[in-house]
Amino acid sequence: MHRRREHAHGAASIDYYACQSGIRHWNGCYKICFLLWALILCLILDSPGVSGFTVLIMGLLNLRGNGINFERYLQLLKIPAAFLILGSAAVILGISKEPAGDWCVSMHWFWLYVTKEGLNHALELFLKAMGAVSAMYVLALSTPASELATVLQNMHVPKLLTELMYMIYRFIFILTEVHRAMKTAAVSRLGDVDLKTSCAVFGQIGGNLLILSLKRANTYYDAMVSRCYAGEFPFWEEEKPVQIWQVLAAFVYTAVLALLRLAEEMI
Repeated sequence: MHRRREHAHGAASIDYYACQSGIRHWNGCYKICFLLWALILCLILDSPGVSGFTVLIMGLLNLRGNGINFERYLQLLKIPAAFLILGSAAVILGISKEPAGDWCVSMHWFWLYVTKEGLNHALELFLKAMGAVSAMYVLALSTPASELATVLQNMHVPKLLTELMYMIYRFIFILTEVHRAMKTAAVSRLGDVDLKTSCAVFGQIGGNLLILSLKRANTYYDAMVSRCYAGEFPFWEEEKPVQIWQVLAAFVYTAVLALLRLAEEMI
């Protein structure tokens, strides 16, 4: 698979990869069910080996299946990883009035301590959460929003919810596009020359963003009405049959996770 140009940024890059993914031709319902099943297994089996295997397999699907290069994939993982590291720190660290735990540091008025059990528990939680995040990234980077809305409608989710979800998702791009244009204009006029100016420009952008985004949303709505919008989105659905090997792969994946869990219990 040849390397594609990285010209999309932020939320738009996720939509770009979803449209260019190598596994986009997989049946949408199968992808959603399989990845949700992988997420559930990662959570309920509660095993470091299962979580690590989930991170590995989902990472390979993102790199090889969705065609994302390694550096870009790490950038996408930075934000959830940062939140998980902060959450893990809260699990690892304890506070005591006197020295405790396996390692401790004096903070003059109290002691911060760390135990081996807390460290192992935080690592298990981190791996479990990263496995779930990796599975959801496979879904987000291989399934366009319109296809996801179609699958949810086929599952008898109310159309009102799916259409609101799709419109809100699309409106994110409107906000990011408006914000990017305003930030570029501010930087070109030395809006980030010092901290005081940057804070003032930040406030001005925040104040103008709502007004400009509403104007842009009205423009998009007028465009929809001019194209005979009548209150419903008729999503185009492509025929994507489920292949036998895909079903077998799901069974093999489940069996491998079960074997890993049993092996850890035996050890």
